[in-house]
Amino acid sequence: MPTHRRTFLLSLVATGGLLSVSEAFSQTALDEKNPQAAALGYVSDTARADAKKYPKHDKSQVCSGCALWQSKPTDAAGNCALFAGKPVSAKGWCSAWSRKA
Repeated sequence: MPTHRRTFLLSLVATGGLLSVSEAFSQTALDEKNPQAAALGYVSDTARADAKKYPKHDKSQVCSGCALWQSKPTDAAGNCALFAGKPVSAKGWCSAWSRKA
């Protein structure tokens, strides 16, 4: 009986892991037209930031180099503390950008 319980528990853990992975892949990227994104001037490519509206913007400022970035620096898209549940582009930018310490 213990081996059946162990098999069941391992199956349960594996299924839970798959559900977590599928949830991560089902998240759609942050739309630049999202009201919060638009208010912060978010663009998925830092080169497209409005230079007139954001004169302090520099093209070297990218989401993956921001203090609010919550993913690996090498990820193409990741989590931002400002946009919960919506992955942002690593090459993106918004007016809340702050250099990592």
